[in-house]
Amino acid sequence: MKIVIADANLVELRDELEAGLPAGSHVSWPDPRDAAAVETAVAYADVLVSGACPAATAAAGKRLRLVHAAGAGVDGIDVAALAPGTIVANTFHHEDSIAEYVVSAVVLLRRGFLAQDSALRRDRWASPVYEPGRQLADSLAAATVGFVGFGHIGARTWARLRSFGARGVAVTRRGDVDAAALGLGWSGTVDDLGTLLERSGVVVVSAPLTPQTTGLIGADQFARMRPDAVLVNVGRGPVIDEQALYDALRDNRIRGAALDVWYRYPESGADAAPSALPFRDLPNVLMTPHSSGLTRQTFAGRAADIAANIARLAAGEPLVNVVAVAS
Repeated sequence: MKIVIADANLVELRDELEAGLPAGSHVSWPDPRDAAAVETAVAYADVLVSGACPAATAAAGKRLRLVHAAGAGVDGIDVAALAPGTIVANTFHHEDSIAEYVVSAVVLLRRGFLAQDSALRRDRWASPVYEPGRQLADSLAAATVGFVGFGHIGARTWARLRSFGARGVAVTRRGDVDAAALGLGWSGTVDDLGTLLERSGVVVVSAPLTPQTTGLIGADQFARMRPDAVLVNVGRGPVIDEQALYDALRDNRIRGAALDVWYRYPESGADAAPSALPFRDLPNVLMTPHSSGLTRQTFAGRAADIAANIARLAAGEPLVNVVAVAS
């Protein structure tokens, strides 16, 4: 079986991934940034491992039987351009690492560690011990966490925050979360978003980006949030209106935000402003480059899934995490 792996995040796990492939597999690792090299490599390949398979790559890979993304997203795979019968599959394993990010960010923001770090670099001890009258921070035990979206990421994050004694509520598009079974105070649909925002000291956004969720949280929603609330977005940037988010943070209408997903991304290389607005100038924002799920553990799990699915393909067995089959 001929396999092309064109995902830079898997290079570090090359030995582990190849060890799990069927005996006799021939594996090539073209540079994912070199479209021509990838197209040449897939010409006689059975499997392409990549989150990107545009029409030109699909046309070059006439023998492809499987295109396997090394993550959840398959929007970069042109399913319609693939040969009929080509399977498209994905994998996950990012939930634990993203949950760890959310917990870390919430503690950082609620406890005021960003501001304390900045102050101490100027020799200022921003603590109630040294500045009488400064308010004590709240621990997670005092938090009500509102989840906007409650899939894999929301559920894993709640399991961790719950262990600190936090309370949880959730809204989803379908409103099918069993609150009692999961230990949540209540759950509802997006029609209940305003109520969730009014009651939550922490808001975790992990909803997917769809036409219905674009701009789901805007100026009206920020007006209903508590002034001491912190927001963490690990879903997609445009779920939250860009200008409304900036305004709420700039004007201290909420305490702070951790933003791991953005409105602009690099088209090539590693340089690009993540927004047209100067979030970088705000002291109450933790900015990260869509890295919340990027750990070795995430990709080790993904590599194992990919190798197992390729083994199933070679053995003629049904694959798991099938997203589509080209027609």
